[in-house]
Formats: sequence, structure tokens, C-alpha cells
Amino acid sequence: MLTERRVHLCVSGGIAAYKAVELCRALQKAGADVRVAMTPNARHFVGPLTFQAITHAPVLTATLDPSDEMAIGHIDFAQSCDALVVAPATANLLAKAALGLGDEVVSTVLLATDRPVVIAPAMNTVMFENPAVQANLRTLAARGWHIVSPDAGELACGAVGPGRLPDAEVIVRAVVDALGPRRLAGRRIVVSAGPTREHIDPVRFLSNPSTGRMGFAVAAAAARAGASVTLVHGPVSLTPPAGVRAVPVISAIDMCAAVLAAAEGADAVVMTAAVADYRPEAASETKQKKTPGPRSLSLVRTPDILAELGARRADGARPVLVGFAAETGDPVAEAQAKRARKRVDLVVANDVSAVGSGFGTDTNRVWLVGEAVEALPLLPKAEVAARLVEWLADHLEGS
Repeated sequence: MLTERRVHLCVSGGIAAYKAVELCRALQKAGADVRVAMTPNARHFVGPLTFQAITHAPVLTATLDPSDEMAIGHIDFAQSCDALVVAPATANLLAKAALGLGDEVVSTVLLATDRPVVIAPAMNTVMFENPAVQANLRTLAARGWHIVSPDAGELACGAVGPGRLPDAEVIVRAVVDALGPRRLAGRRIVVSAGPTREHIDPVRFLSNPSTGRMGFAVAAAAARAGASVTLVHGPVSLTPPAGVRAVPVISAIDMCAAVLAAAEGADAVVMTAAVADYRPEAASETKQKKTPGPRSLSLVRTPDILAELGARRADGARPVLVGFAAETGDPVAEAQAKRARKRVDLVVANDVSAVGSGFGTDTNRVWLVGEAVEALPLLPKAEVAARLVEWLADHLEGS
């Protein structure tokens, strides 16, 4: 994927710096010629000699190194590559990059480059969600930098939430995307994600275990490919990807209204959301007290958003429609039936009972069920999203 490409890796001083060693090897396995620069703080977590042994090249560690400065080493490093990758990117480095400060070698390299930059933030969850950090990410995204959203999970500091450096394969894919043509440039894509909540009373509701990770990964991948993305999402604990317009909703009715409005004039709609099929016929305005014996609840159907989108368009017209089918039986057969019944172009099917696939996991094993069926292996959700974006680009270019 990166054969004959030179990728320069910048490592800053976070606990995830040790993962940059694995990323360096992954970039090499993808065919890239890799060189490394490190901030002074990064050297507290991993030594330059490790990267030098892997790359067989000196590691840039100082702006004012007499052995390098005859060639102005940081300028050469910034401009003699096809792409720069910053992983991990600390909150401090993001702030310096956004403000244009250069007080050590990596921040100076970032000031001196005119090449594509892929940046992978990794830090404590509260730090990542800090408005200042989010503002800096938006600034960098507006400049055309490619932001790889961090994974959510348990962090080294003990916090649980977004802030973990993604797998090396995910960052490699972002580098490939950054160097390749932005195949969805000028396209408008709508993505739905997460669960809906159908309230029984002010404190109780019907819902499901969807975390929204798959939909957020699709939104991020589409944005990296150049699309203008609207992400309609139910209640989740994720931070929307940089550069994506987020529309939070609660119920299936709310999501239906938001998706149908966003779909007007869109090139594609990707429905990853786990929309509740039923809602209480009437929600109580006050909390219902416990009473002895059983209690019945009358349910009615919620809107079928994907079917409504399919019914509204003429055959072959826009938007391209992609649905998701979370099944526990035969996923492919169910997806084929759903595709025909709802008049959509593609259904992404998975067996949520399978190990490593479905709700609450970082991976997924899916089938892309269109005119043909393509089975994908177990992959990180970000990689599944990248494959889906490739399908969308192919389909939009060919239609």
C-alpha cells in the first residue's frame, strides 16, 4: 500500500509512545521507507536507539544538532517525505501545532512541512474532551490535517473512555487515505449511529447495547476521504470525529426526522444506528411506582427509517443507501431479504452473537451484501469503515 513512499514518524511524549515502535514496523510492512523524529519528552518513554535499529537510520531528536544542521536537519525531515505521521500526539503538541509554535524538533518539523499530516491524539479522557483540545483538533482539521480519532477503553492512567492510541493498522490506513485521492471530495454523506431510547417514563426507557463505534468510524473514514459528513447519533459516550457535523438525538422519531432532513440532497446515507423497533404507546410524564404483580406495556412500531428512504427515491437515484443488519441467525440470508424489502443498495451484515463481533467490541466480522456478497475477515471497526468507504466511492463513481 505504501511501496516507494517515504513516511516520517513524529513521536511525542505520552505513555503511548511505546506503541509507536509497532506503528513504525507496520508502516514498513506496508512498504514505506520510515524515518523518525522524537520530542525530548518522548525519549523518557522509548529510546531513539530502538527506532534507529528498526529503521537503520539516525533519529532526529534535536533542532540544533551540529551533526545535522549543515543540511538543516529539521527542514529536510519535514520536506523530504510523502507524509508525516504524529503518533502519539499529546495535548501539548496539538496546542503548539494549532498555534504555530516551534520550541523543539517535532513542533518545528510540523511548522516546516507542506506534506500531508496524519495525527493520532492519545491522552487521558478528560484531557481529550477538554474544549481547548477539541478546538485545537478542529483548527488542525480545517487546515487539512488528517485526524485519527482515538479509541475508547481503559487507559494507562485508569480512566475509561476515548483517548487510547488506535491500532497500528488503523493509522496505516489513514496514511494510505491521506496519500491517495480523496475519493469522496465534494460528496455529502449522512451517517446514523448508536442506539435510540424509547422512554416509558422520565427515568426508564427501552434501548439496546449499541455503543455507536461502528457509525463513528464510518463518519471518520468518510471525512478523511473528503466528504462533507453529517452524523446523526443517539445517546453515546463518544466524541464526534473532527470535521464532522454531529446531530445528537434521543428517540427513533427524533432520529427519523433528523436523518430524513439531512438526506435531502445527500449522495449517500449509511444507517449503522441500532434504532428501536418498538416504543411505548404512551410514555408517562411522571415516574411510575412499583406495584405488586405483573405489569403490561403496550408497544407500537417506530418509523422504519431505511425503508422510508428506500420508498422515497426512484430506482437508481440518489442517495445511495446502505443499511446494517445485526443478526443472530443467518446474517447473509437476512441481509439479502432486507436489501430487497427496503430497496437499498448494500446491507452490511454481522452475527452479533459471534466472538469479537457486534455491540461493544473494537472489531467486527461482516458481509457486504449487494449485487454480490463479499465476506470480510475479523477486522478493527475502523478498517471495516475504510472498506465500506471504498465501496461507497466505487459505487458513486460508477453510477
